[in-house]
Amino acid sequence: MHLGSSKRGPVSRDRETWCPRRGAIGFPEMKAGRAPIFDEADKDAEVDISVVIPVYNEEQNLGPLYAELGTVLLDLGLDYEIIFVDDGSVDGSYDAMCQLHAEDAAVKAIRFRRNFGQTAAFAAGFDYARGRVVATLDADGQNDPADIPRLLAKMEEGDYDIVTGWRVDRRESLARRLVSKLANALISRTTRISIHDRGCSLKVFRADVVKNMHLYGQLHRFLPELASAIGVRVAELPVNDRKRKFGKSKYGALSRTPRVILDLITVAFVLGFFASPMRLFGSIALISGSLGLLTGGGLVLAKLYSGLVGGWAGFRAYQIGDRPLLLFSVLLITLSVNFLMMGLLGEMIMRTYYEVQNKPTYSIRKVLE
Repeated sequence: MHLGSSKRGPVSRDRETWCPRRGAIGFPEMKAGRAPIFDEADKDAEVDISVVIPVYNEEQNLGPLYAELGTVLLDLGLDYEIIFVDDGSVDGSYDAMCQLHAEDAAVKAIRFRRNFGQTAAFAAGFDYARGRVVATLDADGQNDPADIPRLLAKMEEGDYDIVTGWRVDRRESLARRLVSKLANALISRTTRISIHDRGCSLKVFRADVVKNMHLYGQLHRFLPELASAIGVRVAELPVNDRKRKFGKSKYGALSRTPRVILDLITVAFVLGFFASPMRLFGSIALISGSLGLLTGGGLVLAKLYSGLVGGWAGFRAYQIGDRPLLLFSVLLITLSVNFLMMGLLGEMIMRTYYEVQNKPTYSIRKVLE
């Protein structure tokens, strides 16, 4: 099986021949005075950049993608690793990954027992990544590795925590582009984070950002939004979008729309009410309880008015016990109590979440002492 190779020849891991001296790293168009992305003081990371690539039935695309990535990263002069995450592929993807790993120690392979989804693949790659910066891209070859230096330069230029790609000229059907545009507009309005293309997997992150994100479900589309919970600076940069050479897309234009809507509800709750669920449930309880009391109070006032006008006979004649509005009033008050209890339980759970793990309720970017 042909895995592809770059014009520079096989990628070598002989650090004496190609690995640059730590700290001697630069990107084009850097502005003076900015803190470098790859800080010498960062002792936890072992490489400059980790590239995380989820893989699902992409056997033919892995070789060419590896060759392109190796060439780009070598030209940058970075100590790197490429982490392929096999998300339960049923073709020869894992065999291709094993062959690449045998040829190049910079290639790491993680194999799931079954298909867990792209979010789980990203999460596994982030957990195993050792780089000061983590880059992500798809395995289908549609993301162009040549854009990675530009994303890194943008990160350095503006001291950003995340730089995400924007496929301005998308090589996709009109239906998918239209659905994506509408979805991105809705998500931007809901989360108040303006990004044009959340579906683009080509992104770069600072390592401390991805290490503090907990991914589950299908939330890989909302990585910038999830990271915003700890306070990040996000930039967007136009990138190249290429046609797939081998294989076919694993999803259609409309098949994922319901999941995206449900995930958006989850993200909106996490961003707005995760730390204080009483704000949400308490507000609903106040509205429901107020409507219930107003409805019930209105019935009582109407009965009293009938008594004032018609005397005791009028009071007794005006029946409210069998009226639907009374049942509706009781239902609203009951719901109010339930939502109030849910808010209190949520508050206790959140305090347990923070206190048991000794988890801080803040995130620090920098300290000057």
